[in-house]
Amino acid sequence: MSLSEKIKAAGVVGSGGAGFPTHVKSQSKVEFVIANGAECEPLLHKDLELLIREPEEVIKGLRLMMQATSAKKGIIGVKRKYEERLKGLSSALKGTDIQLHWLGDFYPTGDEYILVYEATKRLIPPQGIPLDVRVVVNNVETLRNVSLADQKIPVTSKYITVAGAVKHPSTFSVPIGLSFDEAIAAAGGATVSEYAVFVSGIMMGKLETDMSRPIIKTCAGLVVLPVDHRLIQRKSLPVESMHRIGKSACDQCSFCTEFCPRYLLGYDVQPHKVMRSLGFTATGEQVWNQWAQLCCSCGLCTLYACPEDLYPKEACDKAKFDLKSAGIKWNGNREVEIHPIYDGRHVPLKQLMGKLGIAEYDVPAHFQEREFLPKQVHLPLLQHVGEPALPLVKKGQKVRKGEVIAEPATNKLGASIHASIEGTIAAVGQEIIIEQ
Repeated sequence: MSLSEKIKAAGVVGSGGAGFPTHVKSQSKVEFVIANGAECEPLLHKDLELLIREPEEVIKGLRLMMQATSAKKGIIGVKRKYEERLKGLSSALKGTDIQLHWLGDFYPTGDEYILVYEATKRLIPPQGIPLDVRVVVNNVETLRNVSLADQKIPVTSKYITVAGAVKHPSTFSVPIGLSFDEAIAAAGGATVSEYAVFVSGIMMGKLETDMSRPIIKTCAGLVVLPVDHRLIQRKSLPVESMHRIGKSACDQCSFCTEFCPRYLLGYDVQPHKVMRSLGFTATGEQVWNQWAQLCCSCGLCTLYACPEDLYPKEACDKAKFDLKSAGIKWNGNREVEIHPIYDGRHVPLKQLMGKLGIAEYDVPAHFQEREFLPKQVHLPLLQHVGEPALPLVKKGQKVRKGEVIAEPATNKLGASIHASIEGTIAAVGQEIIIEQ
């Protein structure tokens, strides 16, 4: 089997949040393979803990991807502030042709456009992907899974951080399909009676109140916050209300644009102009919506830059949706030139956490070795970019851990799903439930 076939068989997808099937990337031909260990979401540390615990597996996965893509150079992007804790990684790299690229502690260093520029000085073309500049980027956990796939070990577990309002903020390796409730209990439980969680991060993650939901392949962690926290209240506001407030209160100060990471890289993203679209008819909206199409939805404009606490990121999300629905493609300036003050306007992570009101939760979340024995796991058939996997099992069937239970349809983009525990199939629908 080729590496691509092994990766596909193991169900490896992007573990940093996007969930793109990795076997597709392994078929590319590039000059650079970059391991993304920037991990810029506040309070999440799963990539750091993985690099401390399994540096060799990450390096093996990176080398395998380099060989498959004919890349001449491998780069691991990590934050310099962790240099002392990553001595094991540095040692493992001695004598290899893979280099560490030390990154600053600012948000969002993990954005592919920023990481590629920082590591190679190449600028991805507007609306492009790293492949356009002969680069492939993979999260460090994805590369660890590539190494395991080469050994014919499928993806059945996930590194996650459980942080925020919990007794013992920690990082774990958990069975995919484990409930949020069980993950939070492993961190000692919540320190407040009523809470909600940001899944995979405060800035770009999803707010969730249903603690029975499962950990999936793309989950980076759970940030637990009290229900009366300002961030929970803001995120819970109906989108229509966010737009109505923006329509009436935006004074066009342009702070959202001036702090936009993509704007500072030279891309024509101007959230303050997009905010104008909220006050126009459908015809007028198209004029202003175009400034949103290169937005990466990092959330910095809404949660940090806006002095009036408005919602420019959500306005950009609406603009992109409206333009896509209307079949309007981006046709802007393709010339990209770094903003003169790019290096001087980065937002330090500690400063961002202060603005978010979560500085009290900024504590280490070291890896805890723990055996999880869930009585039940829920495995959604869509844990990746593409089409849902098709079930291969029926209710009442017994399965072994690691057994493939769903796979992509022929010639469709997707990823296989494997049993994360041994047990009996209890239900098959949009998710497969396994009970011990």
